[in-house]
Amino acid sequence: AAWWFGGAAAPPENTGTVARAPVGENAVGAALGDGGGRGGSGGPADVTTLHAAAETAEAERQRLAELRRPGRVFRDCDSCPELVVIPAGEFQMGSSASEEGRSDNEGPLRRVVVGSFALGRREVTRSEYAAFVTATGRGSGGGCAVFTGSNEWSPNAERSWREPGFAQGGDHPVVCVNWEDARAYAAWLSGETGKSYRLPSESEWEYAARAGTTTARYWGAGSDAQCGYANGADAALKSRFNSRTVAGCDDGAVWTAPAGSYGANDFRLFDMLGNVWEWVEDCWHEDYSGAPSDGTAWTIGGDCGTRVLRGGAWDTSFPRSARRLNNHPADVREDHVGFRVARTLD
Repeated sequence: AAWWFGGAAAPPENTGTVARAPVGENAVGAALGDGGGRGGSGGPADVTTLHAAAETAEAERQRLAELRRPGRVFRDCDSCPELVVIPAGEFQMGSSASEEGRSDNEGPLRRVVVGSFALGRREVTRSEYAAFVTATGRGSGGGCAVFTGSNEWSPNAERSWREPGFAQGGDHPVVCVNWEDARAYAAWLSGETGKSYRLPSESEWEYAARAGTTTARYWGAGSDAQCGYANGADAALKSRFNSRTVAGCDDGAVWTAPAGSYGANDFRLFDMLGNVWEWVEDCWHEDYSGAPSDGTAWTIGGDCGTRVLRGGAWDTSFPRSARRLNNHPADVREDHVGFRVARTLD
């Protein structure tokens, strides 16, 4: 079944509550089962690790049906990222003219049909990326641009994903990775598992981030609850960098936080807003005029030397589901940029 998220016209005015289209008894929350929904964390007990195919055709059919169940959390190997099955559906992509903070590049509003796929439950972590580097020997030369505290990033030849300039554990999202690094990691996972890993398209990303909501953020229109759901610009950041406009709360992290530290959205995804900006597959276009409406990546025309970033990061003031970031060449690394992987379902 496919679900439609959003009205036939523009999204409703910001009201401070989360707006969802009714989807009947097959609503997202019901499909996700225990541990899903806003604020649900889940844990190792609800993750299935997939191994060899079933021995009989019927058992294989049942295995694949279970794999495709919306909300299913799984991974393809013990060290692979956790994935969530995202249901097929339709949604209204972009932002209305009334949304506070919106840019013209977030329009025009358009209806997009998205097929079912799997998406990383969390951003790719340092430990997961380290396994890839160990296996492939991929380098990190060229340094990394680091935040100076004055709304600028300064190239630093000594910085890399290993040493971004602030403390990180293995469960933090990897940073200082460019679009080419992210695609190489996905290609490596594909080779290791025999499955089709990739970066999500921009429309897949926004569909998954919204998880059925039409408000500016998946927890509601306002930013008051930000610190329960996202690591963005807040009192913790302002204690170190005074140049940012911040939310009136404290999320406990100046820089990155461990992936999955804050409340999940209704698709059981963590950190779709905040923590690190995330690479998607699409080339940069100035707006959505002429964009695909079938959920695929837009890789024709535009500036394909510059790729789109979505979601906001630890330094982002008031992240929103529709916000897009450009001016980031595919070969440039920054200390607030990471990624999550998508996987095409069998």
